[in-house]
Order: sequence, then structure tokens, then C-alpha cells
Amino acid sequence: MRELGLAWIIAARSGAEAPEEAEAAAPVAVAALEKEFVPEQEIDLAELAFEQGGHLMTNEKWVPPEGAVKTIMDGYEEIRVPAPKRLAPPGDDEPPVPISSMPQWAQTAFKGTTTLNRIQSRVYPTAFTSDENMLICAPTGAGKTNCAALTMLRTIGQFRDGEGHIDVDSFKMVYIAPMKALVSEMARSFAQRLEPLGLKVAELTGDSQLTKQQITETQLIVTTPEKWDVVTRKGSEGSYTDLVRLVIVDEIHLLHDSRGPVLESVVCREMRRAEETRQVVRIIGLSATLPNYEDVAAFLRVRRDSGLFYFDARYRPCPLQLEFVGVSEKKAVKRAERMDQVCYDKVRRHAAESQVLVFVQSRKETVRTGQKLRDMAVAAGETGVFVRAGSASSEVLIEEAEATKDRGLKELLPFGIACHHAGMSRVDRQI
Repeated sequence: MRELGLAWIIAARSGAEAPEEAEAAAPVAVAALEKEFVPEQEIDLAELAFEQGGHLMTNEKWVPPEGAVKTIMDGYEEIRVPAPKRLAPPGDDEPPVPISSMPQWAQTAFKGTTTLNRIQSRVYPTAFTSDENMLICAPTGAGKTNCAALTMLRTIGQFRDGEGHIDVDSFKMVYIAPMKALVSEMARSFAQRLEPLGLKVAELTGDSQLTKQQITETQLIVTTPEKWDVVTRKGSEGSYTDLVRLVIVDEIHLLHDSRGPVLESVVCREMRRAEETRQVVRIIGLSATLPNYEDVAAFLRVRRDSGLFYFDARYRPCPLQLEFVGVSEKKAVKRAERMDQVCYDKVRRHAAESQVLVFVQSRKETVRTGQKLRDMAVAAGETGVFVRAGSASSEVLIEEAEATKDRGLKELLPFGIACHHAGMSRVDRQI
């Protein structure tokens, strides 16, 4: 520091008087430092925010996809987008990766599977043979969970000795999912797959707390962004957070949601910890819909040439036809009635052939929508569309309804309708 003319700082910290030449050089040194660290540009993030919210659509012209058909109905408009064409089967230049080509110990995580699918085979070299960060964007049902399993096996293999013993006390992995229901599902799935390797999987949410001893004995923690944010903020939890070597963030497109800041802080904290501890912390992002995937890849420090994978709707195993409905009613009451009617018509059309999922915007709305569908079916005398009276399914639903605690679910189950949200008890959610 003396060579840089900063002896006055040393003197000030020690309480001694600085030499005259140091005092004379101090203003010059300070000016030099200020010049060096002056930011190139100052950005006010508050000014950049849209007054209409982060989901503002600024495109004045919208061109529908090829083959889309628009229909104007009474009180609403409907646009139907046909399912995209399937990709041609993979050729000889893109052979699927056989499970038998993987190490024997890793094959236990893919029981009942002979080969990886097209997407998994393409990400296999990076996921299983390297430690670099990855961003995988693929349609729902394309096999992203197996891609995540490949990265887990890569981390596990680094702590496995030549005799097959895994040092379970030297590492931990974290799988972050946005919803409690998804956390429970992933925890059960990975517990079955990793059990042959002697690894323990546990879920950490507001419903299921873990003691420090339980966390110490766990190798894979499946949790929510908010819960892991709380854990990593506590300095006292460093005994096991410092052992994390792999962080998998599912549904990472939620960065553009109200929960985005929490997810962003979790990722940044893991990157910061890796820099401070000089330990490799691999970050994997999974997403189904992510238009600006290159921006997210840059945030995750993903190499575009080897760690970024984007698969469009053509890779979806089951082609998806889309129908967009826009209600044109102006008055709120009439608009709600029209939405309920359109929802019932769509559900009735498909319920006779398959199960139907209806997503709504709040917990309260789940029960209200279910009750509305039931009332409309009763009024039209069409309750048999959902479940036939006197059938075995009807008897099972009546028995399950008697055992439930949630009043709304108890009323709806006998009619073949159910509701699900995070405010329900764990038992009711798992029916």
C-alpha cells in the first residue's frame, strides 16, 4: 500500500500520525481511486419498470401461428392453434444412449429403462461427464427429470471410491421446486431411484421440517425457493450448506414472477458461496417455457456452446393443441358468468373421454370453480358425465369424501370433482 501512496490509510488505522509526504499524496491517491472506480453507467431500475406490471405486452401486432383458426362466439372469441408436426425419428447420426453404456452403479437409477430419449441423449455428455452449469429448456413431459438425475449421478460419482463406497458425509445436493405438491412428488421419485445407492432424500417445506441431525444424514434435499432462501440466510447453517455441490432449480422461468427475487437471491448466494469457499457448486436450470433463454443462461453462467439446451414444442412426446379464449363481456358479473359457462362447456366436452385439469388464480377460486361446475352439471342433468351413479368409482369417491377434512373437497368428491391447493392439509392433498 505504501508503494501505491496509501500509507496514510495504514497510519489512520493504527492511530499514528502519517508522514508529510503521505499526507500530501493522500488527495492524489483518493482522486486516482475515485477515477478508477467510477461506474461507466448508472441505471435506475425503478424507472425501467413498467407501470402496467412486468407482464406487459408491448407488441402492437400479433401474428397467429400457421394454421390457427379464429372463431367469434356469443360473448367470447376463440383461437385454435393446431399441434405442431412431430420431428422425424432420430437417424444414425443421433443414436440414443443405452443405459447399459453407463457405469453399473449408475444404472440402478434408471430401472425399467433401456435407453435415454432424444433430449436426454443430447444432454448426456454435458450432464454426466462434466461439471459445468446447464440450462435445459424443454416441453413438459420431455424427460427433464432424467436430465436432472444424470447431473446427480455425476456429483455422486465424484464422492465414490474404487471399491464402490460413497462418502455420504462429504456432499449434499439441493432440488428446488416451486410448489409443495411438486416437492413431495420429486422427493418420492428420487427417494426410490437413489435408495439402491444408499442415499437419503428428504423434503424441506413449511409442512415438513427437518432437524439438523436429519439434514446431516440427508444427501438430497428437495425444497422450495422460499425455504432454501431462509436456510441459506442463516450463518449458523453453514455446517451443511457449505457441503452443497449441486443445485437444481426447476421451473426457473419463475424468475419473471413475483417470486423471482427470492429465486434470484438463492442462485446468487450459491454463486457467491462457491467463490468464497473455492468449491465447485454446479447450478442446473430446468424450464418448460422460456423465450429469453439466452439471458437466463448468462445469469446462470452457462456456456452457450456446451451447457445451453433449448428444445421447442416439436420435441413434446404428446403433441399439444392450444385453444385461447378471450371473453369480450364488459361487465364484471356477466364476464364471470361467461367464463364459468365456457369452462363448463370445455370440461364437459373432454370429461367423457379423459381426466381434465382446470387451473385458477387463487386457493379460494379452486373450490368456487369446482362448485360452479357441479351446480351447472346438476342443473343440466349431466352429472353422469363426470362419474356414473352407482359405479365402483362413485362408491370409492364417496368413501374418500367421508375421510376428508376439507369441507369443499368433501362436497365435491361424490360428483367426480376435486380441488387442490397449498392451503389444504397434507392428507387431503394426497388423495
